[in-house]
Parts: sequence; structure tokens; C-alpha cells
Amino acid sequence: MKRRFAGISNPEAKHEKTSVMLNISQEAELLRKVPMFSKMESSKLKLLAFTSDSFTFDHGESLCHAGDAADCAYVIMSGEVEVIAEAQDGTEVLIGVRGSNELIGEMAVVTNEPRSASVRARGEVVAMRIMDEALLKLMSENPEIALDVMRQMAERLAETGRKYQEVQIRLRHYESQ
Repeated sequence: MKRRFAGISNPEAKHEKTSVMLNISQEAELLRKVPMFSKMESSKLKLLAFTSDSFTFDHGESLCHAGDAADCAYVIMSGEVEVIAEAQDGTEVLIGVRGSNELIGEMAVVTNEPRSASVRARGEVVAMRIMDEALLKLMSENPEIALDVMRQMAERLAETGRKYQEVQIRLRHYESQ
């Protein structure tokens, strides 16, 4: 994982911003392309960009692992990620693929539970990390964003339910042969 800084001179000091590859206004405009942030005031987008960090992940690199603490969410700025669960036998199960302008990891942040799946880069990925406190504050102060996050979570839950039903049907068909 390479940090593409919204300018952090010391990678371990999360809020020490010095050198800037993208300025805050440019990062705010990138965030505006994310549907849930598209109607936010520029000043709020700039604050979100300022409090977030951007990272570049190489192909196969993990953004987070199942069981990790829910300390942040990510906005995929470019590229695609695979959302992966582990079956009881230890094999990986592809839950879904998420791409540009999508929020991932929000379910764990909202529920304050460990992550239910791992997320891995599929090719090069640029992602903006939003810390849990910032995301929760953003949601509590902007009901339209909270509603959008809830809608996305509901859509993903419905998608998972459909996939589960498909697997059950295939399993019954396989067992009947």
C-alpha cells in the first residue's frame, strides 16, 4: 500500500499534513463524484477531504480483513475491489465487486462490529480512507447521507440474500442428482 498523500509527511501521524499531491479542493471535487456526497456543500466536502487520507493499493493488496476492527470506511476513487468472505472450509467466496465512487466498510462502522468480509484490490486501486468518527459525524449531521448509506447497506443485504438463494437452489439441484 502506497500512500498518495493528501499530504502526510509522517505516515504514522494521521493529521500532520504538509506536502500535497492533490490539494483539498481537488480531493473535494473527487468526493463530489460519489453519489452520496454530490449535493454536499463545498465547505463540508473540503473538511471531509482534509480529515481523510488517500492510498494506492496494488493488485491483490488488502484494504481490510474479516474480523478487523471497524475503524474506518473507504471511498473507492478509482479501480475495483473484491469483497471476499471465508467459507467454513477456509476457501474464499467472492461476495461482490465494488468500483469507483462506492463506499465500502461502512456496515462495520455503523454497527461497530468487526468486519464481516475482507476487501482486496483488483488491479491498482486508489481509495480515500474516512475514519469511523468522521463518517459517523457526517451521517449524524447530514440525514440525507445517512439515508443514502442505509439504502446502500439494504441493497447489499438484498444482493447477498439473492446470492444465498441461488446457492441454495444449486445445492438442492446438486444433491438431487
